[in-house]
Amino acid sequence: MSSGSVSRRRADARRNHEAILVAAAASLTRTGELSFNAIAKQAGVGVGTVYRHFPTPASLILAVYEREVDQIVDAVPGLLAEQPPDAAFRAWIMDHVAHYMMTKRGLAEALQRVSATSEESDALPAGAFDRIRCALADLLRANVEAGNVREDAEVDTVIRCLFGLFHLDPASDWQAEVAKVTDVVWRGIRAD
Repeated sequence: MSSGSVSRRRADARRNHEAILVAAAASLTRTGELSFNAIAKQAGVGVGTVYRHFPTPASLILAVYEREVDQIVDAVPGLLAEQPPDAAFRAWIMDHVAHYMMTKRGLAEALQRVSATSEESDALPAGAFDRIRCALADLLRANVEAGNVREDAEVDTVIRCLFGLFHLDPASDWQAEVAKVTDVVWRGIRAD
């Protein structure tokens, strides 16, 4: 077998993997449920391919969650490169963290079910939380260096404040409420 065909097969496997994750995320967002048959159809793959990549519903839910966390965390360097630190902080909360919280309720519910019933859930949620915490720490550090935020602003305190976003109703004007919460948090941590 030539190396070209191996690379093509790996590329196909990566595309299938991503297509399955996208289809599963959409299903969890819409219904909070997973049907491997429906996901296979939406992803354009056979159901066996779904099971080959994700042998259990829990493994698929956790992979979707990890992908979503990657998107939240990976946004920080770009935001800091494109915007002043204070604008990057606000954009991260408004456009990434809050958007995720409001549009991924089904995923959050599925993740809670997995956490309660699966041994597979042991490491990922804590690791994902640590990654989000580090991303927020990068934003706070950039703002401290810019003189926008007090040096004693604590990541964990800001995270506790942002947990209040989980109580917003996705059917409401949640963007306006997120802006209010972000303003309160900002006023609490800004430099005098």
